[in-house]
Amino acid sequence: MVTLITLGALGVVWLWWRDTPSVQGTGAILTNAGRILGLLAGYGFVVLVVLMARLPPLERGIGSDRLARWHANVGRYVITLVTGHVIGIVWGYAVTAHESVTSQSVTLLTSYPDVLMATVAWFLLLGVGAFSARAARRRMSYETWYYAHLYTYLAIALAFSHQFAVGQEFSAHSDARIAWSALYITAGALIAWYRFLTPLLRAARHRFTVYGAAMESPDVVSLYITGRDLDKLGAEPGQFFRWRFLTRQLWWQSHPYSLSAMPRQDMMRITVKARGDHSAALASVPPGTRVIAEGPYGAFTPALSSRRVLLIAGGVGITPIRAMFAAIPKRMSDGITLIYRASHPRDIVFRRELNAIAADRGATLYYVIGSRRDLGYDPLAPESLAAAVSGLHRYEAYVCGPPGMTEAAVKSLRAAGIRRHRIHHESFDF
Repeated sequence: MVTLITLGALGVVWLWWRDTPSVQGTGAILTNAGRILGLLAGYGFVVLVVLMARLPPLERGIGSDRLARWHANVGRYVITLVTGHVIGIVWGYAVTAHESVTSQSVTLLTSYPDVLMATVAWFLLLGVGAFSARAARRRMSYETWYYAHLYTYLAIALAFSHQFAVGQEFSAHSDARIAWSALYITAGALIAWYRFLTPLLRAARHRFTVYGAAMESPDVVSLYITGRDLDKLGAEPGQFFRWRFLTRQLWWQSHPYSLSAMPRQDMMRITVKARGDHSAALASVPPGTRVIAEGPYGAFTPALSSRRVLLIAGGVGITPIRAMFAAIPKRMSDGITLIYRASHPRDIVFRRELNAIAADRGATLYYVIGSRRDLGYDPLAPESLAAAVSGLHRYEAYVCGPPGMTEAAVKSLRAAGIRRHRIHHESFDF
């Protein structure tokens, strides 16, 4: 995937190269630097969209968790490229025209309508970037963060129009215009098919409907979803769907929730912790509510390349881990261990189910409850994990929970001798 993206970027640079016989003078250097950065930013828009188009090969092969991190990193690069493009073009034009940067900026904004549109796109991107900063995300709901991101599509449309209006690479070459248009049209078609049409077709086929709800703890609810041929969805333990509940309050937004049990032919279950308006409202969704489900997504599935499996869950991260725990075959008799980390006894969910699964498979199950201060030690430290799990370095490990816990557990497992490719992890974050 990275190689393919790099080759595409080299092709974009070639577009500039073939239309630039020579670069002489400070103004030309600055202007052409701005041109290159603008082209790369335009290409970056396509990469951003494709990474989040929910393409099955990417979702299953790379995983939504990693794709989201790539998307965030590419987003930062794109905003930097666009900002560099603005600075290079304005400064280069100013040097060439022997004017001040301020005067040249006013000239561009007042004389070229497409530049005004591009400026709006730039400010939209800066705003989306500000909303996506980690400090800002912690202070806003998922819904606010999600809908702020939709302005990116408007920014992309304005930027595309700007490139075709004044882009030297496109004004003189019809093949470049055709190729660039095809790139954007393909990205748009992938979004339309996988994020809109496919979920609607799947909902019509499987007829997802809320059967009922059960409170697992004061702030955790399980929803039971009925439908037709649910076992043919191809879901694997550890995967999730994006759910849209068709009530008056919830129909306009979809959220990712993991399966907490593998689908039967006519029933599947998700388990959700109340962390915002949407998740808190699920406990009161009435039976009979129709549902649109996108998926299954995610590469956090049991590879089972080892006969020893360690599962580590934190908080509501037990949701996909519980599905994995139940799906591990009994032939994995050399060692199955689940460590369930929680701050308080009331945060433990599925206790009876987990106990029954552990007894059925002869697995070892640890409930580690309380803060490190209360416990008097760090239960996820390398020495603590090694003491709990004999021969830890020979295990295949799966970790799911809050970002901080997941990061700490992964570092400890690496320090304990488990190879990187045998540690699989997923964090609950946006």
